[in-house]
Amino acid sequence: MSTTDDIELNAVPTAHLVNDVVDNFAWRDVRVVVKDRQTHAPLSILADTMGIVHAGEMLALMGPSGSGKTTLLNALAHRPAAAGATTTGLVMANGEQASASILRDVSAYVEQEDALIGSITVRETMIFAARLALPSSVSRKEALRRVDDLIASFGLQAQAHTIVGTPIKKGLSGGQKKRLGVASRLVTSPNILFLDEPTSGLDSALSGEVIRYIKEIARRNHLVVIASIHQPSTTTFRLFDKLALLSGGRMCYFGSVEAAPAYFDRIGYPMEPATNPAEHLLDLINIDLDRDGEVRTRTQNVIDMWAASPERKQLDASIDTAIHTPASRPSLSKLQLPHPPIWSGPLTLLHRAWIKSYRDVVAYAIRVVMYLGLGILMGTVFLRLSTDQDAIQPRINAIFFGGAFMSFMAVAYVPAFLEDLHTFRSERANGLVGPLAFLGANFVIGLPFLFLISVVFSTVAYWLSNFRPDGAAFLKWILWLFLDLLAAESLVVLVASIFPVFVVALAVAAFANGLWMAVGGFLVPMPLLNVFWKYVFHYIDYQAYVFQGMMVNEFGSRNFRCDTSSDGSYQCMYPGALNAEGTIEGTDVLKAFNIQTDLVGEWIGIAIGIIAGYRLLAYLVLRFLRR
Repeated sequence: MSTTDDIELNAVPTAHLVNDVVDNFAWRDVRVVVKDRQTHAPLSILADTMGIVHAGEMLALMGPSGSGKTTLLNALAHRPAAAGATTTGLVMANGEQASASILRDVSAYVEQEDALIGSITVRETMIFAARLALPSSVSRKEALRRVDDLIASFGLQAQAHTIVGTPIKKGLSGGQKKRLGVASRLVTSPNILFLDEPTSGLDSALSGEVIRYIKEIARRNHLVVIASIHQPSTTTFRLFDKLALLSGGRMCYFGSVEAAPAYFDRIGYPMEPATNPAEHLLDLINIDLDRDGEVRTRTQNVIDMWAASPERKQLDASIDTAIHTPASRPSLSKLQLPHPPIWSGPLTLLHRAWIKSYRDVVAYAIRVVMYLGLGILMGTVFLRLSTDQDAIQPRINAIFFGGAFMSFMAVAYVPAFLEDLHTFRSERANGLVGPLAFLGANFVIGLPFLFLISVVFSTVAYWLSNFRPDGAAFLKWILWLFLDLLAAESLVVLVASIFPVFVVALAVAAFANGLWMAVGGFLVPMPLLNVFWKYVFHYIDYQAYVFQGMMVNEFGSRNFRCDTSSDGSYQCMYPGALNAEGTIEGTDVLKAFNIQTDLVGEWIGIAIGIIAGYRLLAYLVLRFLRR
């Protein structure tokens, strides 16, 4: 098994590798408008925002919950600011308007929730980030040097070969995960770094540690860092250079952190000695705590005084200067950025998915053991079924159980896929991967493991249950079970793509499997099945084709003995041409279920088509339903 130390890094995709191309990042009149849910009238959730941050500076976007911090951060990064929102205003880098494509090339965005693969190590995480991000002009040696330098810069040398952490195996601490998340985005040397709540879930000590590492990197590499942050400690707050204070989507202050206490003292809201300045400012404008209207009145006063303040006029002048001063850097819109080979991204995702698949027991290992146990259960319950007619119905039950419950247990794949999906969405938002590469790697990696599961289960259950003792029949059983599992997992991928919440995805996938069991043709034979369920759902039910294929495989070439009465006559459960000889042909059983024997090839084609359909729908969901 190759390790990521051997990963070829001199042919990998991404944004670019341009250093020191952004002197300043500014915005003016950035507004976000949504429709009011009740009146459907335009509702402004962010207005009159402006600011400027220079290379090497860190800006804290701060305010009470719901103040517009993340909305502003997303608007500045040219991400969807809110569902159904309309964003207007100027966002500029080096004094020129920065489009979404330009920002994607010169910036990186680190989301609040960790988008990390738990079963790979710190160094592997960094190397895969490099493979997804660095252009082909960067040599393998340079890429690995950059990876190791970042690991050292963020104090993760001792954890370089430690996995991030899974529900089964502990890995990094919360602070280490935060540092790794930021480091993995810095491997491309972005000039602008957007951070959404980088200290969420951390105590004050870990929060200060994370921000301190980021500040050091920002100053050393001349980065513009803009971070939304909620209620930092005094130590963490003072690590920032600038502060943008928001309340109700309006600006309350923009300027240096050091000057903030003096400004609020001047406008009549002095800070008590030994008070955390961040807490003082948040309490000052937190309208959620308003009981008698006092806080709301005070907050509006703070907003109005900021709008008329000399500090705001000076800020406006600084932005004008940035716009009209000839740039010392080349125009960002004219930068010639390298384009990576189209095949490199899919291969990187494939390699990463392979490592996860054999290392993360939640992905497939637990399922292999689970299906082995299910095979032992089935084989011992339906143990050595005879060829007497009394064993026909139990044999049919065993076929249904083998296909339907194997399909149903595919819901165990939901948590592993959701972890991959979360990582994909983060990487996609940074312009690194697309849905086709992600779903392609997911599909290919699943094939050998699902085939292994099919073989393990069948080897136990098939022979213990005394299904048709023929090598070709055994291989056909494996084929049907493999198609069954592949369709079931494809259904899970589709459902989880539509409903990317664990409990919801689990419930919907379980419900869908229950539906397929009910209309498959076993619980209610086709002649008796309600026409609605028959024509709306039965013909798109992959379990129905698997059941029919397994039935033909077992009963198409096998005979069964009828009971003999006391007078020597035969009593046969299924009518047929050989009843007079005390024999029931397997085809007589198939006729009772309205199953034809000459449609096996067609059923296989339909099952493959259903699998392809699920995957295509999942692609369309990820392609057009961005979240």
